[in-house]
Amino acid sequence: MPEITRDEVAHLANLARIDLSDDELDHLAPQLSVILESVASISEVAGADVPPTSHPLPLTNVFREDVVRPGLSAEEALAGAPASEEQRFMVPRILGDEQ
Repeated sequence: MPEITRDEVAHLANLARIDLSDDELDHLAPQLSVILESVASISEVAGADVPPTSHPLPLTNVFREDVVRPGLSAEEALAGAPASEEQRFMVPRILGDEQ
């Protein structure tokens, strides 16, 4: 794969509206070339006989059955509350009337 040139990096930076100095352009060009070579080498590894996978091992989700269980009644839930009103917890007002 051909190396990416300093001018190509400057063009890409211009398209992305990134202001790079001359030193940054000189520094980034070889790094981007290495990245492109790495991506190219990975694409060469997979053959047509290898199916695409997201995990090397098959995964199964482990869920428990959704079983309905008895819960607290409204009275039981509000029994420990310092104050309640119309089967709701009563809390201090934090917003004024203007909200």
